[in-house]
Amino acid sequence: MTTLLNPGDKFPRIDLPLVGGGTLALPDAFAGRFGVVLFNRGAWCPFCTGQLRAFQRAADKLDTLGVSVVSVSVDDEATAAGLVAANDLTFPVGHSADARALAAATGAFVNDDPLYVQSTGFILDPTGNVIISVYSSGAIGRLVPDDVLGLVKYVQTHAAA
Repeated sequence: MTTLLNPGDKFPRIDLPLVGGGTLALPDAFAGRFGVVLFNRGAWCPFCTGQLRAFQRAADKLDTLGVSVVSVSVDDEATAAGLVAANDLTFPVGHSADARALAAATGAFVNDDPLYVQSTGFILDPTGNVIISVYSSGAIGRLVPDDVLGLVKYVQTHAAA
């Protein structure tokens, strides 16, 4: 049985190969910033591409609050690169994820045929701990930028108090 990540849990180390080259090591890559980790079903999923476009439109607001975003799917690099280009994504996008390894590390739900990770989102604090985890077992039910912005503002305000 896979264990879900709950608030306060340390996000596990996951190394993501990135579109365009290089590797991103989560959660360390956020380096003292809030982080949003989005597992998407693949470039073929209109709900996922809509979510990624929404995060791209909110990029400046998120950056102003100290929030970094990364997305990953099981898509091969060419398919993920097409997704990045078609949607003008500027945040890091990982590819070729091992669906079962992501599920084992984070509790994400997996679709077996075809094999992919269901939409899953995490908001991490600047130390790499989970603030919120959002698990979906299907096409809908996912993080949206306005909720991330509101939550980070709330956490920042209450941390300062």
